[in-house]
Amino acid sequence: MSARVPWAGVPSAGSGSARAPRARAPRARAVLAGWLKYLSLVVAAVVVLLPLGVVFLTSLKTERELADGGGALALPRDLFNVANYGTAFTDGRMLGAFGNTAFILFFAIGGTVVIGSMTAYAIDRFDFRFRRLVLVAFLVAALVPGVTTQVATFQIVNSLGLFDSLWAPVLLYMGTDIVSIYIFLQFIRGIPVSLDESARLDGAGPFTVFRKIIFPLLRPAIATVVIIKGITVYNDFYIPFLYLPSDERGTISTSLFRFKGPFGAHWETISAGAVLVIVPTLVAFLFLQRFIYNGFTRGATR
Repeated sequence: MSARVPWAGVPSAGSGSARAPRARAPRARAVLAGWLKYLSLVVAAVVVLLPLGVVFLTSLKTERELADGGGALALPRDLFNVANYGTAFTDGRMLGAFGNTAFILFFAIGGTVVIGSMTAYAIDRFDFRFRRLVLVAFLVAALVPGVTTQVATFQIVNSLGLFDSLWAPVLLYMGTDIVSIYIFLQFIRGIPVSLDESARLDGAGPFTVFRKIIFPLLRPAIATVVIIKGITVYNDFYIPFLYLPSDERGTISTSLFRFKGPFGAHWETISAGAVLVIVPTLVAFLFLQRFIYNGFTRGATR
């Protein structure tokens, strides 16, 4: 008798049950990965927003409510209490502080853009001796902690007669950092050298090439540097506190320090001032965040 051979097209017993777990395993892993992704986003959002929420709730409380306790996340009795904001704005001289900060921002960021773009243009387009050494020097200068050189820096600023002057932080911030040079370098490397050569054939010099060809094409990089440098200067406390001791020349970061006394601090007023300081940066970031992302991504892929 000949043995029966099963048909090739007929699945053997148990094959369906073996394939089902294999098909469910990748699907379960994908669902788990999705849940973990959203869980990490929720945790990150809580870590970022929780301190801001505490500051905002504290700004609406009175000094009596803070003394009574109740927890940092306890709701204030009056959700429309804005008296602390008026105190912070008037007693903290926030209007003058915003003016001084705007002055420092304008000149410091303008100097950073000009010096950084011209430095990146010279490093990328010109072949000179010790070119790599210059780039390494900028990198080493960025790695050296600023606190270690503050004694010499303070003596230089004081000898120039710039102590307690708004030009002192302007000159210190104007020192181009390696991040700005790197951003400009990535964009300049994406500009064809043939544009420079064609302009030089028409009689344009190096500065004319930079001013009429290179610099206008660096608008995305300029926007990125302006935002990053602006937020850094806006939030800095150390340099204004050290070089601008008088109240008339204080910035928004040092104006909040006026509410810190030797026997305590008015945290409700400090929190209101902190909210006033946060709002401009938050609005600027919401409107200009696409320039930050586009600047980094385009610079990384060039």
